This record gives sequence, C-alpha cells and structure tokens, in this order.
Amino acid sequence: MKIFALITVLLLVGGAFLITKQSPPVPPVSNEEIIDKNGVHWHPKVIIYKDGVKEELVDGIGLGAVHEPIHTHTEDYKDGVVHIEKQGIVTKDDTKLGKFFQIWGRKLSDNGSFKMYVNGNENTDYESYLMKDKDIIEIKYE
Repeated sequence: MKIFALITVLLLVGGAFLITKQSPPVPPVSNEEIIDKNGVHWHPKVIIYKDGVKEELVDGIGLGAVHEPIHTHTEDYKDGVVHIEKQGIVTKDDTKLGKFFQIWGRKLSDNGSFKMYVNGNENTDYESYLMKDKDIIEIKYE
C-alpha cells in the first residue's frame, strides 16, 4: 500500500512539473514573411535536366518518421510534382526551392553550373525562389 501511495505521489508531482513547465517562446513572424494564414496545398513541378537528359525526382522526399510540408508522392514524383501541404501560417521560408533541396539532402549546386527557368522565364533566385502553385521550375545542368 505504501508503494502504491509513493508511486501516486511521484506521478502527481511529475505531472504537475510537466504541466507547469513552459515551452520555449516561438519567435514572432513578421507580416512581410507570411504568405497565407490558412494553409496551402500547392503543386509546383521541379524538372531537372543533366546534360539534356531528364532526371526524375525521388519518391517519398520529405516523407518518413517526420512528414515534411514539402514532399513528393508515389503517384506523381516522376512528373516532377512537389507537394507543399501546410496548415496554419505559411511563411516564405516554407515555400523556398532551397528548402525542398535541403529536405531532399541535396544542393542546387551539387551537379555543377546550371540555369533555372520558372514558367519559361530564366530566374536567378535559385534557392531563394518562392515556389507557387502550378509553377514549372526547370533546372538545367550543363
């Protein structure tokens, strides 16, 4: 009976500690950084060419133990479709092309010099480019 009482007291004290423990403060997000306050479900395409040959994305980028907001799916990764699915506040950082490559574990510069085109127009924002729904992003390595 004493052991049961001791365990009960320890659980109550431990629970009280966890409840009163404060989470670290979340840094505020400026309005200039916010793209949407209600979440997004976008599908840009990232198409990579190396020496003129199309390279497929990999299935399941960003999916695993942690489900990243930027990821690829089995049904359309071969077409270059990248899924950006995030609820709540979406910031510019959440949609950066560089973030996708970071999640993938690659860098844009991994394959040497390249040019990037967004919807047919050359673009030099590279990693900083903010992907949008239905964008067609072509990366051509020379």
